[in-house]
Amino acid sequence: MMILRKLLLYCLLLCGTLLITATLLSLVYNSSRWFLQILNFPRLAMLVALSLCLLLFLLFSRKKSVAVLVFGSGMVLSIGIQAYILFPYTPLAGKQVESATETTVDSRSVFSIVVANVLITNRRIDKLLAIIADKDPTFVLTMEVDDWWVHQLSVLKKNYPYRLTFPTDNAYGMALYSKLPLHKPQRMFLHHDRVPSFTMGITLPDSSQFQLYTLHPVAPAPSKYPTNVGGQEVALLKAGRLIARQDLPTVAAGDFNDVGWSHNMTQFAAISGLQDVRCGRGLYNTFDAQSLLMRWPLDYVFVSSQFKVIALERLPAFGSDHFPYYVQLTHQP
Repeated sequence: MMILRKLLLYCLLLCGTLLITATLLSLVYNSSRWFLQILNFPRLAMLVALSLCLLLFLLFSRKKSVAVLVFGSGMVLSIGIQAYILFPYTPLAGKQVESATETTVDSRSVFSIVVANVLITNRRIDKLLAIIADKDPTFVLTMEVDDWWVHQLSVLKKNYPYRLTFPTDNAYGMALYSKLPLHKPQRMFLHHDRVPSFTMGITLPDSSQFQLYTLHPVAPAPSKYPTNVGGQEVALLKAGRLIARQDLPTVAAGDFNDVGWSHNMTQFAAISGLQDVRCGRGLYNTFDAQSLLMRWPLDYVFVSSQFKVIALERLPAFGSDHFPYYVQLTHQP
């Protein structure tokens, strides 16, 4: 038993030291090194692992020494750092975007969007169409669409007569389907030639207007597809500056390929003046749908101050590595 206890303690010391190191390195926010940027993503998993390691260490460690005190303090500090960063996304924190009350909602000002990264190799179109039919959103935003996906999604034409598409074979194709007319729709290429973003004006049935931006910046990790490896985020911050010059109320939606607490995302929010509908409501982890342990939010809806939230939901998996993300809003200037 003594040998097993010592072996367990050594394992806890090793795991705890690695987790403490990863937590401290994750605070380096201005590095272009992808492996440092990636440490921002699994904060919830690291928080759980740190808490478990500390609990087991306290249960099995009988020595009281300076080394034990330093290790325990490092664990507590790391838990505090992770919890502090995640706290704004918990229901314990205040909501950045207010919830609408039934008495103040005009049905003509209500709209909804489903944000779905389809995974370019996924072919479960039937499941996605069933989800769309069930939620019946005003807008359907799909990403990673190639020609096959755009062709299959053409069945939406009856209910979604307005659309803007740019299919690609590089996992950054985009297609937006809308029940409402798209005013002056534009395809923008903010950093890479074949990585589109969209913008268009929307008029709601109550005659109020807003500008919609749909974004899918490239990932910071190595891939056979376009990435930001070795460089800083460009497209997201460019979009933020475009939004800041916008006079109309604004909604920005998409797979942002980043977590809301990262330096890039906080910069985007600060520059654009938009707020994340998630904050104060929960993490709503949309990636990775194919993993039970390593999950974090990658799909977002940001709004200006003229909007309130009616509903927010992570929808069922449909074969992609992302869960669809559903948000229902009301425009209340």
